[in-house]
Amino acid sequence: MASNLLQPQAHAVFVPFVSARGACHGLRPARRTLPPQAGTQPRPRSACVDAAAQAAPGHATHTSSTAASSFPAMAPMPATVSHEVLRAPVASDMETCRQNLLDVVGQRHPMLLAAANQIFSAGGKRLRPLIVLLVARATLPITGMPDLDEKHRRLAEITEMIHTASLVHDDVLDESSLRRGKATVNSLFGSRVAVLAGDFLFAQSSWFLAQLENLEVIKLISQVIADFADGEISQASLLFQTDITLDRYLDKSFYKTASLIAASCRCAAVFSDCSEAVKDAMYAYGKHLGLAFQIVDDILDYTQNAETLGKPQGQDLASGNLTAPAYYALQDPSTSKELSRLITSRFVEEGSTARALALVTAGGGIARSLELAREQGQAALAALSCLPPSASKRSLEGLVEYVLQRLF
Repeated sequence: MASNLLQPQAHAVFVPFVSARGACHGLRPARRTLPPQAGTQPRPRSACVDAAAQAAPGHATHTSSTAASSFPAMAPMPATVSHEVLRAPVASDMETCRQNLLDVVGQRHPMLLAAANQIFSAGGKRLRPLIVLLVARATLPITGMPDLDEKHRRLAEITEMIHTASLVHDDVLDESSLRRGKATVNSLFGSRVAVLAGDFLFAQSSWFLAQLENLEVIKLISQVIADFADGEISQASLLFQTDITLDRYLDKSFYKTASLIAASCRCAAVFSDCSEAVKDAMYAYGKHLGLAFQIVDDILDYTQNAETLGKPQGQDLASGNLTAPAYYALQDPSTSKELSRLITSRFVEEGSTARALALVTAGGGIARSLELAREQGQAALAALSCLPPSASKRSLEGLVEYVLQRLF
């Protein structure tokens, strides 16, 4: 039974990303693609990678929606996919991960224990370590490994530590008092403690990363940290810029959100001793799931109230951070002129933010952004085609539905 949130949509093509170091890291926006190093030979492409590449939504070249009909349908899941159902195949692994995360901060630095409890008990779903552990378990049957090893588990913890550190620092930069409806570390303990907590998490994750003693994984996760900085710089440079392109928006979204998920998925396959084709496919899954997640987050900024969001409605727009809904509304002739004027004036007029929110909806920004999120979801599903059936694969498929159903 196909998901009702994943109807076939038009899609476009990304190309495989090859870093300056010559390592293929999956699919990235075409403008960041570099040629392979001299002397390298192209790897044979598997059906799994071909499916992921075919499904990869990009920024420019769109095909007809009929092409999307070849995407795999989602496995039957409950009408509303719950977090508990998705985490069931790795429930005990996730509990171990949660406890280890608390211990990492509290045992080393008691002064940060209260901050750690706030950070790791703030109502988050810990989706990133969940995805890592699910990919790890879903890929084990391919290579015949009997169970997860400690490197899989440590990778899950590293992923959450890096993600959490970036959120703590973001809250300091944005002077945010709430996250997920709860007080932020900086609002409770001050910016100094918040910065120290974030720095410690980054430092500790880097130490754990080195202890994994796998050069491919070290390079991948190190690139993620660089991507975080790229994303913040890109976002700052684009504030209130009404000429933003879809390319730049998706690049920024990749750097801020999808890079970590993509890299950690590939790393999980590395520790399962998978082939290059499977590692590429897992990277593609993480990238497209991460982009879908960010696009949905950006839609929610326009559609959810402050109580649900844990922050004021339209905060991104009001601060000049133009995301997919604003981009699409700026392309609509009926709304572009007035919306552009409000944005460039930086919403100085009373009621201008509320008016801009209405214009984004009227200009089709929400509807077209939802289509874009669905395209990314379809691409994520296509990348899973090389995995054998399992409860963990079913949860990976269900995560696509879980991400999209946050809109409803």
